[in-house]
Amino acid sequence: MSDDQATGQVRTTDQKPDGAAGSAPQPTPDNRESPNRKPRNLRRLILCLLGALALYFIWQTVSINRYGFRDNGQNADCAIVLGGAAWHDKPSPVFRERLNHAIRVYQEGRVTALVLTGGKGTGAPYSEGEVARDYCLQRGIPESVLFVESRSRTTIQNLEEAKNILDQQDFASALIVSDPWHLKRGVLIARRQGIEASPSGTTTSRFESMKSRASFTLRELYLYHLHLLFGR
Repeated sequence: MSDDQATGQVRTTDQKPDGAAGSAPQPTPDNRESPNRKPRNLRRLILCLLGALALYFIWQTVSINRYGFRDNGQNADCAIVLGGAAWHDKPSPVFRERLNHAIRVYQEGRVTALVLTGGKGTGAPYSEGEVARDYCLQRGIPESVLFVESRSRTTIQNLEEAKNILDQQDFASALIVSDPWHLKRGVLIARRQGIEASPSGTTTSRFESMKSRASFTLRELYLYHLHLLFGR
């Protein structure tokens, strides 16, 4: 075999197969999708959602803390005092300050009646509403302007029973009286009952320590959203 023939055979064997020149380029590491990219994106999305949720709850916590101080001096047909613990025949310090605020609102002429709410605690001889009425009478409030319900055990029930009294007396509007941190939920419940409600928080709340106020606020944060979302 000649050298030329040998060379020709080598060239023939070195040639690419038909169609190889037009084949697509193989992917390189630069244009190949990283297997970790999707988990990273998911983690970022979760972190963004958690951040937004945290900001929302911080905003709501601030709102609950500030809402009950929005008393602009408006008048109403009556003041509804949300129930608090009764110690035998005396109101607890927290309940007493709610009643003192309601009495002051009445004496200022901002309302013409007081609706006193609250049933009996476990084993209690007197209901919160009865204790509240006696407390008001002892401070010179006429019995004719005091309306009492003695069956409710929760804030929702307080306002359900109060609504019955308002309907009977043809009262349309009410100031909701309680500690400031209780009022955002209280006014929401009252308005859902069809009451034209406004907040009037006591400025002499017995929840004085930072710990007690923080505990009350966190509890109200939970209960507010429970009622907002589920009506409970």
